[in-house]
Amino acid sequence: MQRSGLTRLVMVALLSGPAGAVSAQTASGVGGYESVDPMIGTGGEGHTFPGAVAPFGMVQLSPDTNTECKIRDCYKWAAGYRYTDTSITGFSHTHFSGAGHSDLGDVLVMPAVGADAAVALEPGDADTPGSGYRSRFSHASERATPGYYAVTLSDPGVRAELTAGTRVGVHRYTFPTDKPAHLIVDLRSSIYNYPGKILWSSLRMLPDGTITGARETRGWAPARKLFFAMRFSAPLTGHAFRNTETAIAYKGFKGPGRGDPGVAQIAGQALVARLDFGTLAKPLEVHVAVSGVDEAGALANLASESGSFDQIRAATRTAWDSALGAVEIDAAPAMRKTLYTALYHSLMAPSVFGDADGRYRGPDDQVHLAKGFTVHSTFSLWDTFRAEHPLLTLIQPAQRNADFVNSLVASIKASPFGILPVWQFQGRETWTMIGYHAAPVIADAYLKGIKGFDAEAALDAMVASADYALYGGIGDYKTLSYVPIDREPEAASKTVEYAYDDWSIARMARAMGRTAIADRFDKRALNWRNSFDPQTGFVRARKADGSFRVPFDPTAINYGSDYTEGNAWQYSWFMPQDEGGLIRALGGDAATVKKLDAMFDYDNSKIDYSHAEDIAGLIGQYIHGNEPSHHVAYLYAYAGAPWRTQERLAQIVASQYKPTPDGLAGNDDLGQMSAWLLFTAMGFYPVAPGSGEYVIGRPFADRIVLHLPNGKRFAIEAPGLSATNRYVGSVTLNGAALDRSFVRHDEIVAGGVLRFTMAAKPNTAWGNAAAARPYSITPYAVTVRR
Repeated sequence: MQRSGLTRLVMVALLSGPAGAVSAQTASGVGGYESVDPMIGTGGEGHTFPGAVAPFGMVQLSPDTNTECKIRDCYKWAAGYRYTDTSITGFSHTHFSGAGHSDLGDVLVMPAVGADAAVALEPGDADTPGSGYRSRFSHASERATPGYYAVTLSDPGVRAELTAGTRVGVHRYTFPTDKPAHLIVDLRSSIYNYPGKILWSSLRMLPDGTITGARETRGWAPARKLFFAMRFSAPLTGHAFRNTETAIAYKGFKGPGRGDPGVAQIAGQALVARLDFGTLAKPLEVHVAVSGVDEAGALANLASESGSFDQIRAATRTAWDSALGAVEIDAAPAMRKTLYTALYHSLMAPSVFGDADGRYRGPDDQVHLAKGFTVHSTFSLWDTFRAEHPLLTLIQPAQRNADFVNSLVASIKASPFGILPVWQFQGRETWTMIGYHAAPVIADAYLKGIKGFDAEAALDAMVASADYALYGGIGDYKTLSYVPIDREPEAASKTVEYAYDDWSIARMARAMGRTAIADRFDKRALNWRNSFDPQTGFVRARKADGSFRVPFDPTAINYGSDYTEGNAWQYSWFMPQDEGGLIRALGGDAATVKKLDAMFDYDNSKIDYSHAEDIAGLIGQYIHGNEPSHHVAYLYAYAGAPWRTQERLAQIVASQYKPTPDGLAGNDDLGQMSAWLLFTAMGFYPVAPGSGEYVIGRPFADRIVLHLPNGKRFAIEAPGLSATNRYVGSVTLNGAALDRSFVRHDEIVAGGVLRFTMAAKPNTAWGNAAAARPYSITPYAVTVRR
């Protein structure tokens, strides 16, 4: 997706994974924590950050290497850091992991040395060393592990270390002992910065030396407020708060760009502070907490996670050991590193956004109190409903998943629009992407038996979102049974995505006994057919008069056109609830396999996609670097040819992932790219979340064990797996032959062993019968299970 005392035991409990999920070691003796490389994805188009974060942490404390890029060139710095850069601007406290668009980069801190008057308050030019507080660095000095990052800043000669708890980030700076030490706190800095983005900010010095502050920004999300509190392990010897606005007209200032050196508080749109500590004989620790509520909330969050740098780091290490220990991976070293890093990336979002006392700021910009759950935000739902959220239902406690649902429902209750989040962060809606994909996230959780939320209220919220006529052409969708392109952009994509979301609503409603809702949305779930053109075999955009829009080019990709970040080749496969219906529409199994092959084997040599930033990882017209293609390789199994899925998966994994900084072919999108790989490595994938099924592909690890939240274990074994033995010869579940190309969720959570016997040649007789194929509304050729 691209667009538009010692730390309290309660902290460890909040961050911990499933009970009994310890730091599992593989057969090689290397545990999950040691196998993670946070540098994977920091180059290329992965857009991940290397800094310190706790599992689902509210603080993501990480280095920024470019916050002053021109707006059209900022795509590469969506996470603030890019591996190919050679200097660091500072360390800020909020980041997205793998987003295709960005914001955040709040409360930038940077160490400096020298006489007070000589300390630069501007970052300077990256190409001119010494022109500002920016510093050069070498990758050789970097160290990154889950919850910890360190680097030596060459110009001031300072060793910087970072760690983070849930709501607190902790810095440790080792300064030269013979030079005065300083910190720059720059509230002007932001990722995707541009003039006028900072609406207002403030800094305040409390009597005990604590610094508090706030700022409001208009970036990707409008009118976003964030507050912070900052404490130090050494006393301040002086400070200067400055406003660099060109026009200043409020108390405490004597002119443009100047402030009283000792002023205790300041407000404005362009604030920067110099904090002085004199010469230091030991490292300086800086504790920073954030809050979306107020400065008092930030102070309380700071108090809720007390302890030294090493204590916070140890507690977060324990949390990561537990979270990563939910999955035990035995694989070749490169694959093990790639998979554990994928697991790490999948455990960052949705992130905590509620304060320690339960207060949070809602989409109505008012403060609310959560009762019985922890508020989370950063919902990249267009991406994460596909695999990220289904993965978390398997590897995170039910309470965490219930927190997600409760947070979504709480958002609609406080929303001025009466719709579930679309792409939300820090409680603010961005309206980025399409669909109402909170619906399948909620439905999938409910149908998997996750408790701890009001299912009736959740279903009502799903229906309200699906019926909100003013959003994305839904008014026309309800009357015409498709979205008309002459009234709404990206209409072809919206029609098929709405139909899938509708199906998930119907599934949940029927399970709850709300038959009228189920019947209505079951009908809407078939609306994908109204955008399918039998003449061309593609999903296409139709006008309000019923005609398909012309001219038609199935390879064309333009933002705001018929499709969302894709074209007809990708979107013509998006009816995961009814792939059997698509197969019939295409003319049967053989025709479907032929069309799938045509997609993967398409010659792109005469097509230029340079205008579309997020179109990465192309294999023909299959685009793995963006989400609409993610389920497509598994569709061969629906057409009775699962061995072809196995071939395509080998092609995708080999070309799209590697354990290097440029090891992700496209944006990780808050864990979706990573979750795809984890599922695929286990040998199955949730093509249709809400179906209760996972489509079997082929494994990419010798053995993976899921330590399930219910205390049971589910092992996936693949003896004989190798580059030669890349096909599935046979499959057993708990010792009994499994002749179908799917495994059910209830079979996994019951515990047991899924065993793949790998072979050098495809077994074309396995999984091809109609009754052996995954869920579909429309039966395959003959009567099947449903």
